[in-house]
Amino acid sequence: SRLGILIVRHLKRLERVILGYLEVSDGPEEKARLGILETLQCTIEHAWPRMPCRLPVLLQALLRLLWDVHTERGPSPEPVRAALLHRATECLTLLDRCSRGQVKVLLEGVHSSCEESRVRECLRKVQEST
Repeated sequence: SRLGILIVRHLKRLERVILGYLEVSDGPEEKARLGILETLQCTIEHAWPRMPCRLPVLLQALLRLLWDVHTERGPSPEPVRAALLHRATECLTLLDRCSRGQVKVLLEGVHSSCEESRVRECLRKVQEST
């Protein structure tokens, strides 16, 4: 957050780091994933003009995270899973705002074909956000 809009200078490298952390579970507390979701949220807030061009990659990574968190039956307690789902949903909502509703359009097909209730709930929250 100290860099503000100047974070755009580092977006390409930061995107690779964010994607790497989102892909891998880091144990029961999931501190790294929660931290990287917070970083992503802050990055979206500060570099929002540059986010629409990164939308396909970030959207895919966040959807994969939602699915992984829902389907993994690892050692993570329920509150940690809920926090991950909540933070990922917040990131999707921010991405939707800075892309002028493109996320909602892209999620319409996913929401209708998804049968998992927790994932559907996250997608519904993004679709209903203003």
